Amino acid sequence: MKNRLIILISFIALFSSCSDDFGDMNQDTKNPTVSTPEFLFTNAEKFMVDQVTSTSVNFNVFRLYAQQWTEVQYPQETQYDLTGRTIPDRHWATYYRDVLRDFKEAKQLLLTQKANFAGTPDGLVVIENKIAIIDILSSYCYNILVDTFGDVPYTEALDIEGHPQPKYDDAQTIYKDLLSVLTAASHKLDHSEGSFDSADLIYGGDTQKWAKFANSLRFRMAITMADVDLTYATTEALAAQADGLILTSTDGAYMPYTTNTTNNNPLYLDLVASGRDDFLPANTFVNKMNALSDPRRAKYFTEYPAGSGQYKGGVYGTVNVYGDFSHLTPTIKDPVYPGVLFTYSEVEFLLAEAVERGIAVGGSAESHYNAAITASLADWGVSSSDAATYLARTDVAYATAAGTWKQKIGEQAWISYYNRGFEAWTSYRRLDFPALVAPAVTFGDITEVPKRYSYPGIEQTLNAANLEAAVAKLGNNAVTTKLFWDKF
Repeated sequence: MKNRLIILISFIALFSSCSDDFGDMNQDTKNPTVSTPEFLFTNAEKFMVDQVTSTSVNFNVFRLYAQQWTEVQYPQETQYDLTGRTIPDRHWATYYRDVLRDFKEAKQLLLTQKANFAGTPDGLVVIENKIAIIDILSSYCYNILVDTFGDVPYTEALDIEGHPQPKYDDAQTIYKDLLSVLTAASHKLDHSEGSFDSADLIYGGDTQKWAKFANSLRFRMAITMADVDLTYATTEALAAQADGLILTSTDGAYMPYTTNTTNNNPLYLDLVASGRDDFLPANTFVNKMNALSDPRRAKYFTEYPAGSGQYKGGVYGTVNVYGDFSHLTPTIKDPVYPGVLFTYSEVEFLLAEAVERGIAVGGSAESHYNAAITASLADWGVSSSDAATYLARTDVAYATAAGTWKQKIGEQAWISYYNRGFEAWTSYRRLDFPALVAPAVTFGDITEVPKRYSYPGIEQTLNAANLEAAVAKLGNNAVTTKLFWDKF
């Protein structure tokens, strides 16, 4: 008993003598409590591009939904099982938690800097430019969320104190607000000064290129809405074009990766560093390119058998043996291969589509179609002579290729959007070409290619009332339910 008392007194004396240091002991010296807008911006930008680029089935299955790729021994995702790996939850969380939240925090810090700014007018312009770029990329992210799910939290999102259970806003209303935000941001950019400079991993702070990106995104969103409200879409598309689109490959939006393992291309991490052989080019995609003798095949796939000049895709939606088919090209497996957000080729396909929809963007649908294909071929290193031969084929040339304008543009856009699964899937949903069909075996007896993601399961726990209201408005939470702009 005496020994226990001595020990107790010793402990009391120890803590009494150190009581003044408790505050220091509770400080985390390794994790900062204050950040800079530049750090938050860079972090959000990287998470954003990683999500678009990744091929991990835990995060991104859009290449599979576009039937550009298929799986090997585990075909669940090509059979449209979204719930086994809670894929919608991860997609949702990445954009809201890892990207949009950081963009919002960065913007709030910049607004505080602006309110307290006592420097030169040039310095104030730089702050304004940074805010505009954050608005542009936040709009890009919300656009992806809407195009994935439909109605999503928007006006009450990212406000855990004021709106811990945010309402789901109407998808078409979000679209129109995003177009307003993008227009204002594009107009606000002052090209006489810089912005994020090296903290910007995509354009290095180049405000002129960011303006073209914003305008191209406006143009794409307007064309996407054309079947819903052609008058509104026409006005917005022409305004975006007048403000200046991406019209050269060098103005495209790319984020380079590095040889540093923490900043490798996610495709390298998923396809090479992992040591796994989980993906193959899909027969749906390869067969179409074979039929056209498309010169991009050598850029997209390896030959099978090796040295044969032939290409063979894995059967979509079934178990495949990796060694029995062509493989994905080493090009996209390079650790420094860039992530892609927007290309000049895509803009030209959208311009071709605009002409066919009666929107007076100038030029003919054929000229824009040819420019789009030519740009894609050049991006993949196809020679100009091979490009000319390809465009002269009767099954490629706009005047003689089979089908409606939607089929011609839709099929060639699908080929050009290789490795850009989300854009390929969205183009398919808007134009209904190529004519993709579901595999024989699907999850839950789904009979067609998904048109959206079902809402995240975690929302039923955290935000049930608002989730249920959104589902009721949509009609159901099925993956085959079309979004507001997908009218046909």
